[in-house]
Amino acid sequence: MKLFSSQLTIAILALVVSTLPGSADEPEDAPKATDYPSIQAALDANPNREIFVPAGDYTVTEKIRLRSDRSGLFGPGRIIQENPEQPVIEIENGAGIEIRGLTLLRPEGKQVTDKEGVLALNCRDLVIESVKVINNRTQSGAITLRDTENSRISRCLVRNYMRISIDDRTGSDGYGFAFNCTDGTGISVRTSRGTLIENNTVIEENFLPTLEIKRQHKLGDFVKKNDVKGNIVNQQMWDAEYMDAWQQGSGIIVTSPKESDLTRILGNHIENAGQGIDLHCDHVIVANNVVVNSFIGMKAMHGSSNVLINGNQFVRNSLWAIGLMPGAAADDENRDGGSIVANNIISEFGYGDANWIWGDERSPIKFDTGQQPDDPPLSDVLIQGNLIHQAGEARYRYAVIIPGGPKSPTELHFSGNLFPPGKDGVSNVELPR
Repeated sequence: MKLFSSQLTIAILALVVSTLPGSADEPEDAPKATDYPSIQAALDANPNREIFVPAGDYTVTEKIRLRSDRSGLFGPGRIIQENPEQPVIEIENGAGIEIRGLTLLRPEGKQVTDKEGVLALNCRDLVIESVKVINNRTQSGAITLRDTENSRISRCLVRNYMRISIDDRTGSDGYGFAFNCTDGTGISVRTSRGTLIENNTVIEENFLPTLEIKRQHKLGDFVKKNDVKGNIVNQQMWDAEYMDAWQQGSGIIVTSPKESDLTRILGNHIENAGQGIDLHCDHVIVANNVVVNSFIGMKAMHGSSNVLINGNQFVRNSLWAIGLMPGAAADDENRDGGSIVANNIISEFGYGDANWIWGDERSPIKFDTGQQPDDPPLSDVLIQGNLIHQAGEARYRYAVIIPGGPKSPTELHFSGNLFPPGKDGVSNVELPR
């Protein structure tokens, strides 16, 4: 029987898709995990090769280890880690390793952990693609990269990664206390260079910042306190023994000032995070992301320089949507600034779930002074073509906050923005052009 041209096209496309890497169809030449006693046994027997993991559930109690160059795992299988003391997959000291298409999860009753879904250490040219990490509720990152170069995290899903925890800052001269919090990060990158984080979805569905959850877990309450107040803690917080920023963790964090560099964060969807995107690094592109209902949309601090923030959607954020500021890690050799904030849309600001915590005295865009007296000021920032859009009453005091004083930000240049005034105006100072 002859095929019509449209049918022929569909048949050809189906054939092409079935031969692509990561296809759910079983490849003819790749070793199969089901031909060995375990996934780990398949990897050990086939160094420098990728192992196909067919559909089905694979229960493990030890982490799956990938060590050899060009090795990997791919396929539609689900790996279930029953040991909270172990990551699901650990990748170390390898080049060209790939993980594609797998689902990684922990069973009910064993979801709370200090470990990662995927932990990659000292890798080069790593690919983590179309991987789902579900119910890995950790203080660490569900997907974590450390000391990597030219790695890529693409089209992954991280769902339900947060847990109840204690943030212990008693060892910090700046704080000196510990408090109850929700914590957890979807994608965490440290001491890494050339990282691409693209088209991922990071969603938390359980620990939303409701008054009921706050009361149930005593979130924000101090559980420990040093004899001496930390030098960046205000006296009111110290006396009240309560930290309002008890939503800790981030949808995506790239940290390690002076070390993490050349990062692209593109086209990700982040919902219900504490902080949507948190940056402590240099030469970053943050573009075309959607950040919904996070108390902070994004911030860049601790010496973040040359950050391009372009074309993002920030929806229903509560404390601020975009923030640039120095931090404790900033110094004369690690300055904040030389950045561009352009063509972003901030909508429904103040209408997120955390509004009851922060109130209407906040601002969608904030440029701040440092955390310590020796932090050099934020400087040299272009702010252009941005839009703040409110369908209802403005739930902010000013659209933009720029503090004064000797360490106030310098060389901020505003042009072509549409900033409806808040309750007290567009800005607390005249915006420089």
